[in-house]
Formats: sequence, structure tokens, C-alpha cells
Amino acid sequence: MNSASNSSQTANSSFTMDDFAKALETHDYQFQKGQIVQGKVFQIDHDGAYVDIGGKSSAFLPRDEAALRAVTDLSEVLPLNEKLEFLIIREQDAEGQVTLSRRQLEIQHIWEKLATMQENSQTVQVKVIGVNKGGVTVNINSLRGFIPRSHLAERDNLEALVGQSLTAGFLEVDRSNKKLILSQRLAARSSNFNLLEAGQLVEGKVTGIKPFGVFVDLDGVSALLHIKQVSQKFIESLDKVFQVGQSIKGIIIDLDEGKGRVALSTRVLENYPGEVLENFAEVMTSAEARANRASAKSE
Repeated sequence: MNSASNSSQTANSSFTMDDFAKALETHDYQFQKGQIVQGKVFQIDHDGAYVDIGGKSSAFLPRDEAALRAVTDLSEVLPLNEKLEFLIIREQDAEGQVTLSRRQLEIQHIWEKLATMQENSQTVQVKVIGVNKGGVTVNINSLRGFIPRSHLAERDNLEALVGQSLTAGFLEVDRSNKKLILSQRLAARSSNFNLLEAGQLVEGKVTGIKPFGVFVDLDGVSALLHIKQVSQKFIESLDKVFQVGQSIKGIIIDLDEGKGRVALSTRVLENYPGEVLENFAEVMTSAEARANRASAKSE
């Protein structure tokens, strides 16, 4: 009875051992380039390491792909029988073996970290490793980055920067094109912005004059002195009052770090309408006392 039953089950079954073997092959094809897998190193030799990732065949990790840094003893970074993550960098060959990398997985994690830092407007320490006509190349967590000349604090003697560590902000983090562009000026601006607050008296230099207002540089932070905030008296032309490169003092009346905006006022320093226009030097000389008085009035 049992024998007949078994014969019947075998005869009626459509799933054979060949089907099982094909299913295993299909399972192996799930391993694709760019995929992150877990596995255990079970053998190390001169050329690399063999890793069990649950496939039909063991995977292979070349010596050069073991870590970002040069490694003499692979067992230091690839302990036997310990579960680790790996990145598949080459799909399986004729024998069903895939090629793995820990080095490129680390690089992938670094790109992800830098992208997060850019989103959060964070700064990073970089080391200058080279110079070209457009700026300097830098090392940042083993990746190669670039700071354009216009975004450096020191723009005249770039050779002197080689070997130095700089604090930089992120202009572009593009992992797909391996493009990493940074700015030393952006980092300085972000740092200086944190020192500013509404009601504070600041000093800067005029960098531009427009019909609607005057742009002022505050140690890397750009501020605007709107024409309506210059004086309590009407002004026909700002070019008659200010000149580029001129030092001026003003009180911060508004700031928005997210948009990088700082608004200044000199009209609040006046003792009477038009004083800034008639006696600019005196207003600037006694700006601190005037600012304290203006602060006391607002309270």
C-alpha cells in the first residue's frame, strides 16, 4: 500500500531533482553587482579570501579589496567565521563564484556620510594633496575632493597650502559621477554666521552698491543694508554716500541662516533724521554708544 502510494506520488509529482538543481541556480542568480550581502570568511590565502555568502559556490574577495588602507595580514581585517558585510563588485563567473569587496563598501558608506553632512550644512577637515590651475585637490576620508580657487581663503600662493589641513563646507556631493567639490569660504561663513545675532553691532566692508541697498562683507558673511535702513531721511542715490571697500558699522535687525541672509541698519544709530548723510564719520565713531542706547530704548 505504502509502496503503491509512494509510486503514485512520484509519478504524479512534477518537481524532480533536475528542477531542484535549476532552482538552486536560479537562487544564485539573485546575487547581483552592487548588492550588499552578509557572509563569513572561511579561508585566507596569498591572493585574498574565500567567503561563504550562502550561495552554491563560495565568493572570493581579492587582497586589494580587503580594506581602504593597505593590509599586510588579511586576518586583521577579515577575521575567520565572523559575520561581515560585503559588496558584490563582479557577478558570478562560469563556476558560479562572485567577487566581493570590503574596500568599496567602505567607500560607499563614506559617500553616504558626506551626503548627509551636506544636507545638514556640516563642515569637514580635509588635507590639501595637490594644486592645479583652478584650485587645490584634497583628501577627505580617503576620497579625492576639489576646492576651487575662488572658494579658498588663500588664493595667491596655492603651493603653500599643500600638506595643510583646512576646514571646508560642501558645494557638491555627487557619488554617481565621483564629484566632490568643497569650499573653505563656505565653512568660514557658516562658522561666522553662528556668532551673529539680532541687535548686535557689527563692522564690515562694502562689497557692492545697488539702487536698493549696500552689500557688506562681515568676515565671510554677506549682509545687506537696505536703502530704507540707511537713514531716517530719504536718500536719492547710495553712490553719493558709500563706496566699495569702505568700512561701516551697523546693527543686525534680521538674520536667516537657512537662506544665508543678514539685514543691517544704520538708521537706528542716528540721533536725528539724516545724520548718517551729514556726519557719517561721527556716527561710525560713536556707533557702540549709539547701539547701546538703541538697545536700551527697545527694551
